[in-house]
Amino acid sequence: MEKIASFTIDHTILPKGMYLSRVDANTVTYDIRTRRPNVEEVMENDAIHTLEHLFATYVRNSDVSDKIVYFGPMGCRTGFYFITLDTLSKADTITLTQNALRFCADFTGEVPGVSAAECGNYRDHNLELAKAEAAAMCKVLESWGEENLIYPTK
Repeated sequence: MEKIASFTIDHTILPKGMYLSRVDANTVTYDIRTRRPNVEEVMENDAIHTLEHLFATYVRNSDVSDKIVYFGPMGCRTGFYFITLDTLSKADTITLTQNALRFCADFTGEVPGVSAAECGNYRDHNLELAKAEAAAMCKVLESWGEENLIYPTK
């Protein structure tokens, strides 16, 4: 079998950030990397889960909600995949990501979708850890531009 695209990225040199992972038909996949793989501790599951609920709720309620396909965690717990339609520009996706992370970092109140009826694992959430994760990524992406979306190479 062919190696999938995400396995061709050199994870030994990958810093925190946001990268254009792939373009397929009319979708664009972004890699939002919150940890340096195999260097830093991975994110806690409850923080990932809460951040997923908050970020997804924000972007699916934005003025470009019709261009959002998916937001969810990587199995390695070092980041998230954010998939949009290709009609959303790279610059607008960066801005949307920055705004969503700021929303998550500043969030107060009940986390959306946290009940047995709404969530398959509603007990596994941690708002404070999610807010800390989001705040840390806000700093990383503070001055991020389209030129930063390219994966580093040796």
